[in-house]
Amino acid sequence: MRSSLPRTGRLVLAAGLFSLLAACNTASRTGQYAALEGYTPDPTLKTATKSNLTGRVRNACTVVQGRLQKVEPSTLAAPCGCYADRTLASLDKDEVASYRATGYFNDTATAKALNALDSCKLPRPV
Repeated sequence: MRSSLPRTGRLVLAAGLFSLLAACNTASRTGQYAALEGYTPDPTLKTATKSNLTGRVRNACTVVQGRLQKVEPSTLAAPCGCYADRTLASLDKDEVASYRATGYFNDTATAKALNALDSCKLPRPV
């Protein structure tokens, strides 16, 4: 199944998640992510606590949403906290394992992240 986000939206999410939020990276579609070639996930993701992962996602959200909304990232602390909490709480163990291994949300985790954006009244990346 192809993600409903356009390529630029996925790249923005991926960049945000690396600093930390949500994009997809699947082995079956590696050509689609040629712009991310050479990317190496942070090795500390493998052993990071769930609380640390939530903090990383919150930070990525503030960076990405700050750029998207053209506001100071600090003004997004509450909605991005909502987003990070809801997203990480909704992921199953396989989705968390995938995120730890790749630094990206897989397709099912991305769908959950998009639902969390909607729930927390944050705009989706275009």
